Amino acid sequence: MEFPFNINHLFSERISVLDEVLVAGRKSVGRPDHQANIATVIDELGKASAKAQQLPASITSASKMQSQKHQLYLLKDGERNGGRGVLVGFLKVGYKKLFLLDQQGVHIEAEPLCVLDFYIAESLQRHGYGLELFDFMLQHKNLEPVMMAYDRPSPKFQSFLSKHYCLTQSVPQVNNFVVFEGFFLNRAAAQLRKVPLKKTDGEIKPYSLLEREAVRQEQRALPWPFAPPHSPQLLVSSQFSHPQSTASSPSKAATRSDPASALGSSREQSPQSPLIERCRARRTNSLNGSQLGFH
Repeated sequence: MEFPFNINHLFSERISVLDEVLVAGRKSVGRPDHQANIATVIDELGKASAKAQQLPASITSASKMQSQKHQLYLLKDGERNGGRGVLVGFLKVGYKKLFLLDQQGVHIEAEPLCVLDFYIAESLQRHGYGLELFDFMLQHKNLEPVMMAYDRPSPKFQSFLSKHYCLTQSVPQVNNFVVFEGFFLNRAAAQLRKVPLKKTDGEIKPYSLLEREAVRQEQRALPWPFAPPHSPQLLVSSQFSHPQSTASSPSKAATRSDPASALGSSREQSPQSPLIERCRARRTNSLNGSQLGFH
Protein backbone atom coordinates (compact mmCIF):
# COMPACT_ATOMS: atom_id res chain seq x y z
CA MET A 1 0.00 0.00 0.00
CA GLU A 2 1.48 3.32 -1.12
CA PHE A 3 1.27 6.66 0.68
CA PRO A 4 2.12 10.23 -0.39
CA PHE A 5 4.90 10.45 2.21
CA ASN A 6 8.11 8.50 2.60
CA ILE A 7 7.47 5.31 4.54
CA ASN A 8 11.18 4.87 5.24
CA HIS A 9 11.18 8.13 7.20
CA LEU A 10 8.51 6.74 9.52
CA PHE A 11 9.69 3.16 9.90
CA SER A 12 13.40 2.51 9.93
CA GLU A 13 13.07 -1.27 10.40
CA ARG A 14 11.57 -3.74 7.98
CA ILE A 15 9.13 -4.81 10.72
CA SER A 16 8.16 -2.20 13.30
CA VAL A 17 6.30 -2.88 16.56
CA LEU A 18 3.84 -0.23 17.75
CA ASP A 19 1.85 0.09 20.94
CA GLU A 20 -0.58 2.71 22.28
CA VAL A 21 2.11 5.43 22.02
CA LEU A 22 2.25 5.08 18.20
CA VAL A 23 5.99 5.68 18.07
CA ALA A 24 8.18 3.70 15.68
CA GLY A 25 11.78 4.15 16.76
CA ARG A 26 13.60 7.26 17.91
CA LYS A 27 12.94 9.19 14.72
CA SER A 28 9.27 9.63 15.58
CA VAL A 29 9.84 10.86 19.13
CA GLY A 30 8.88 14.53 19.38
CA ARG A 31 7.75 14.67 15.75
CA PRO A 32 4.00 15.42 15.55
CA ASP A 33 4.09 15.20 11.76
CA HIS A 34 5.52 11.69 11.95
CA GLN A 35 2.92 10.57 14.47
CA ALA A 36 0.15 12.02 12.32
CA ASN A 37 1.43 10.10 9.31
CA ILE A 38 1.71 6.91 11.39
CA ALA A 39 -1.91 7.36 12.46
CA THR A 40 -2.89 7.75 8.80
CA VAL A 41 -1.06 4.53 7.91
CA ILE A 42 -2.83 2.59 10.66
CA ASP A 43 -6.25 3.96 9.75
CA GLU A 44 -5.86 3.13 6.05
CA LEU A 45 -4.54 -0.36 6.74
CA GLY A 46 -7.46 -0.96 9.13
CA LYS A 47 -9.98 0.10 6.48
CA ALA A 48 -8.37 -2.18 3.89
CA SER A 49 -8.45 -5.10 6.32
CA ALA A 50 -12.12 -4.52 7.14
CA LYS A 51 -12.98 -4.36 3.44
CA ALA A 52 -11.08 -7.58 2.70
CA GLN A 53 -12.90 -9.38 5.53
CA GLN A 54 -16.25 -7.80 4.61
CA LEU A 55 -16.64 -6.24 8.04
CA PRO A 56 -19.08 -3.35 8.55
CA ALA A 57 -16.42 -1.23 10.32
CA SER A 58 -12.71 -1.18 10.95
CA ILE A 59 -11.47 -3.05 14.00
CA THR A 60 -8.01 -1.49 13.76
CA SER A 61 -7.42 2.26 13.90
CA ALA A 62 -5.06 4.73 15.52
CA SER A 63 -7.67 5.78 18.08
CA LYS A 64 -8.36 2.15 19.05
CA MET A 65 -4.63 1.50 19.40
CA GLN A 66 -4.26 4.47 21.74
CA SER A 67 -7.08 3.28 23.99
CA GLN A 68 -6.18 -0.42 24.09
CA LYS A 69 -3.06 -2.28 25.18
CA HIS A 70 -2.49 -4.04 21.87
CA GLN A 71 0.61 -4.39 19.72
CA LEU A 72 0.81 -3.78 16.00
CA TYR A 73 3.44 -5.38 13.77
CA LEU A 74 3.93 -3.40 10.55
CA LEU A 75 5.79 -4.89 7.58
CA LYS A 76 7.22 -2.60 4.87
CA ASP A 77 9.11 -3.01 1.63
CA GLY A 78 11.45 -0.07 1.60
CA GLU A 79 12.64 -0.50 -2.00
CA ARG A 80 9.26 -0.18 -3.70
CA ASN A 81 7.57 3.02 -4.84
CA GLY A 82 10.78 4.58 -6.12
CA GLY A 83 12.60 4.03 -2.86
CA ARG A 84 9.87 5.71 -0.79
CA GLY A 85 8.64 2.36 0.46
CA VAL A 86 5.24 0.72 0.76
CA LEU A 87 3.35 -0.93 3.58
CA VAL A 88 2.91 -4.63 2.93
CA GLY A 89 0.60 -5.47 5.81
CA PHE A 90 0.14 -5.65 9.56
CA LEU A 91 -0.62 -8.04 12.40
CA LYS A 92 -2.37 -6.95 15.60
CA VAL A 93 -2.21 -9.00 18.81
CA GLY A 94 -3.28 -8.51 22.40
CA TYR A 95 -4.12 -10.36 25.58
CA LYS A 96 -7.77 -11.14 26.23
CA LYS A 97 -9.51 -12.74 29.20
CA LEU A 98 -11.62 -15.52 27.70
CA PHE A 99 -14.03 -18.16 28.95
CA LEU A 100 -13.38 -21.23 26.84
CA LEU A 101 -14.56 -24.82 26.59
CA ASP A 102 -11.99 -27.60 26.64
CA GLN A 103 -12.37 -30.94 24.86
CA GLN A 104 -14.60 -32.26 27.68
CA GLY A 105 -16.86 -29.20 27.59
CA VAL A 106 -15.53 -27.81 30.90
CA HIS A 107 -15.51 -24.03 31.19
CA ILE A 108 -11.98 -22.69 31.50
CA GLU A 109 -10.90 -19.13 32.21
CA ALA A 110 -7.71 -18.09 30.41
CA GLU A 111 -5.94 -14.96 29.20
CA PRO A 112 -3.99 -15.96 26.09
CA LEU A 113 -2.33 -13.81 23.48
CA CYS A 114 -4.86 -13.38 20.67
CA VAL A 115 -4.56 -12.55 17.00
CA LEU A 116 -7.04 -9.71 16.59
CA ASP A 117 -6.40 -8.58 13.00
CA PHE A 118 -4.16 -9.77 10.18
CA TYR A 119 -3.88 -8.25 6.73
CA ILE A 120 -1.56 -8.42 3.73
CA ALA A 121 -2.23 -6.19 0.74
CA GLU A 122 -4.00 -8.13 -2.00
CA SER A 123 -1.37 -7.33 -4.65
CA LEU A 124 1.41 -8.62 -2.38
CA GLN A 125 -0.16 -11.85 -1.16
CA ARG A 126 1.38 -15.26 -1.89
CA HIS A 127 4.88 -13.82 -1.74
CA GLY A 128 5.77 -15.08 1.73
CA TYR A 129 5.12 -11.75 3.44
CA GLY A 130 2.40 -13.12 5.73
CA LEU A 131 4.61 -15.97 6.92
CA GLU A 132 7.52 -13.58 7.49
CA LEU A 133 5.35 -11.26 9.58
CA PHE A 134 3.71 -14.03 11.59
CA ASP A 135 7.03 -15.77 12.33
CA PHE A 136 8.53 -12.49 13.50
CA MET A 137 5.68 -12.04 15.96
CA LEU A 138 6.08 -15.59 17.30
CA GLN A 139 9.80 -15.07 17.85
CA HIS A 140 9.21 -11.67 19.45
CA LYS A 141 6.68 -13.19 21.86
CA ASN A 142 8.56 -16.49 22.22
CA LEU A 143 5.32 -18.35 21.65
CA GLU A 144 3.96 -21.27 19.66
CA PRO A 145 0.91 -20.62 17.44
CA VAL A 146 -1.08 -23.41 19.12
CA MET A 147 -0.90 -21.47 22.38
CA MET A 148 -2.76 -18.51 20.93
CA ALA A 149 -6.43 -17.72 20.34
CA TYR A 150 -7.72 -16.29 17.07
CA ASP A 151 -10.51 -13.76 16.82
CA ARG A 152 -12.91 -14.63 13.96
CA PRO A 153 -10.26 -15.98 11.56
CA SER A 154 -11.28 -15.80 7.94
CA PRO A 155 -11.23 -18.94 5.79
CA LYS A 156 -8.06 -17.64 4.13
CA PHE A 157 -6.38 -17.17 7.53
CA GLN A 158 -7.45 -20.65 8.64
CA SER A 159 -5.90 -22.09 5.47
CA PHE A 160 -2.72 -20.15 6.30
CA LEU A 161 -2.59 -21.65 9.81
CA SER A 162 -3.26 -25.13 8.49
CA LYS A 163 -0.61 -24.92 5.76
CA HIS A 164 2.26 -23.40 7.75
CA TYR A 165 1.59 -24.52 11.34
CA CYS A 166 -0.56 -27.66 10.95
CA LEU A 167 -3.39 -26.13 12.99
CA THR A 168 -6.42 -27.96 11.68
CA GLN A 169 -8.44 -29.36 14.59
CA SER A 170 -10.13 -26.58 16.55
CA VAL A 171 -12.07 -26.94 19.78
CA PRO A 172 -15.63 -25.58 19.34
CA GLN A 173 -16.38 -22.46 21.36
CA VAL A 174 -19.47 -20.41 22.09
CA ASN A 175 -17.73 -17.10 21.26
CA ASN A 176 -15.92 -15.75 18.20
CA PHE A 177 -12.50 -17.01 19.25
CA VAL A 178 -10.90 -20.13 17.84
CA VAL A 179 -8.44 -22.31 19.73
CA PHE A 180 -6.86 -25.51 18.51
CA GLU A 181 -6.11 -28.85 20.07
CA GLY A 182 -3.05 -28.56 22.23
CA PHE A 183 -4.08 -25.20 23.64
CA PHE A 184 -5.28 -26.84 26.86
CA LEU A 185 -2.75 -29.69 26.94
CA ASN A 186 0.42 -27.65 26.59
CA ARG A 187 -0.56 -24.72 28.77
CA ALA A 188 0.63 -24.57 32.38
CA ALA A 189 -1.99 -25.20 35.03
CA ALA A 190 -1.35 -21.73 36.51
CA GLN A 191 -2.56 -20.14 33.27
CA LEU A 192 -5.86 -22.01 33.26
CA ARG A 193 -8.59 -21.90 35.88
CA LYS A 194 -11.80 -23.84 35.91
CA VAL A 195 -14.79 -21.58 36.28
CA PRO A 196 -16.81 -22.61 39.38
CA LEU A 197 -20.43 -23.45 38.94
CA LYS A 198 -22.83 -20.67 39.79
CA LYS A 199 -24.44 -21.19 43.16
CA THR A 200 -28.20 -21.05 43.33
CA ASP A 201 -29.66 -18.36 45.49
CA GLY A 202 -30.72 -19.86 48.81
CA GLU A 203 -33.69 -18.94 50.92
CA ILE A 204 -33.49 -15.84 53.08
CA LYS A 205 -32.50 -16.75 56.62
CA PRO A 206 -35.01 -16.06 59.40
CA TYR A 207 -32.80 -13.49 61.12
CA SER A 208 -32.60 -11.58 57.85
CA LEU A 209 -36.40 -11.32 57.76
CA LEU A 210 -36.46 -10.10 61.35
CA GLU A 211 -33.83 -7.47 60.64
CA ARG A 212 -35.76 -6.21 57.65
CA GLU A 213 -38.97 -6.01 59.67
CA ALA A 214 -37.13 -4.14 62.41
CA VAL A 215 -35.86 -1.56 59.96
CA ARG A 216 -39.30 -1.03 58.49
CA GLN A 217 -40.87 -0.57 61.92
CA GLU A 218 -38.15 1.81 63.03
CA GLN A 219 -38.83 3.94 59.99
CA ARG A 220 -42.54 4.02 60.72
CA ALA A 221 -42.20 4.52 64.50
CA LEU A 222 -43.51 7.77 66.00
CA PRO A 223 -42.53 9.21 69.40
CA TRP A 224 -44.82 8.65 72.34
CA PRO A 225 -47.63 9.59 72.88
CA PHE A 226 -48.38 9.70 69.14
CA ALA A 227 -47.47 6.05 68.55
CA PRO A 228 -50.46 3.62 68.49
CA PRO A 229 -50.69 1.69 71.79
CA HIS A 230 -50.94 -1.69 70.02
CA SER A 231 -48.60 -1.16 67.05
CA PRO A 232 -46.46 -4.12 65.93
CA GLN A 233 -43.39 -4.53 68.09
CA LEU A 234 -39.78 -5.16 67.12
CA LEU A 235 -38.04 -8.37 67.99
CA VAL A 236 -35.22 -6.88 70.05
CA SER A 237 -33.69 -8.48 73.09
CA SER A 238 -34.01 -6.89 76.49
CA GLN A 239 -30.28 -6.19 76.69
CA PHE A 240 -30.79 -3.18 74.39
CA SER A 241 -33.63 -1.74 76.53
CA HIS A 242 -33.20 0.70 79.41
CA PRO A 243 -33.89 -0.90 82.80
CA GLN A 244 -37.32 -0.28 84.25
CA SER A 245 -37.92 1.32 87.62
CA THR A 246 -38.08 -0.90 90.67
CA ALA A 247 -41.62 0.32 91.10
CA SER A 248 -42.78 -1.19 87.84
CA SER A 249 -45.46 -3.82 88.09
CA PRO A 250 -44.45 -7.50 87.72
CA SER A 251 -46.74 -7.93 84.74
CA LYS A 252 -44.90 -5.29 82.76
CA ALA A 253 -41.50 -6.57 83.77
CA ALA A 254 -42.44 -10.06 82.64
CA THR A 255 -42.80 -8.88 79.06
CA ARG A 256 -39.04 -8.46 78.85
CA SER A 257 -37.28 -11.51 77.44
CA ASP A 258 -33.67 -12.64 77.34
CA PRO A 259 -31.78 -12.89 73.99
CA ALA A 260 -32.05 -16.66 73.73
CA SER A 261 -35.80 -16.73 74.22
CA ALA A 262 -36.26 -13.76 71.90
CA LEU A 263 -34.57 -15.49 68.97
CA GLY A 264 -36.37 -18.76 69.53
CA SER A 265 -39.83 -17.40 70.26
CA SER A 266 -42.67 -17.13 67.82
CA ARG A 267 -44.00 -13.87 66.41
CA GLU A 268 -46.89 -13.90 68.86
CA GLN A 269 -44.41 -13.60 71.77
CA SER A 270 -42.35 -10.71 70.39
CA PRO A 271 -41.15 -8.28 73.12
CA GLN A 272 -41.70 -4.55 73.31
CA SER A 273 -39.57 -2.12 71.30
CA PRO A 274 -37.04 0.02 73.20
CA LEU A 275 -38.88 3.23 72.36
CA ILE A 276 -42.24 2.07 73.74
CA GLU A 277 -40.61 0.51 76.82
CA ARG A 278 -38.83 3.77 77.65
CA CYS A 279 -42.07 5.73 77.27
CA ARG A 280 -43.96 3.31 79.51
CA ALA A 281 -41.14 3.38 82.06
CA ARG A 282 -41.22 7.18 82.27
CA ARG A 283 -45.02 7.13 82.60
CA THR A 284 -44.87 4.49 85.33
CA ASN A 285 -42.20 6.42 87.26
CA SER A 286 -44.30 9.55 87.00
CA LEU A 287 -47.39 7.78 88.34
CA ASN A 288 -45.47 6.14 91.18
CA GLY A 289 -43.89 9.46 92.07
CA SER A 290 -47.28 11.15 92.28
CA GLN A 291 -48.62 8.33 94.48
CA LEU A 292 -45.66 8.67 96.83
CA GLY A 293 -46.10 12.41 97.11
CA PHE A 294 -43.34 13.59 94.79
CA HIS A 295 -44.90 16.43 92.82
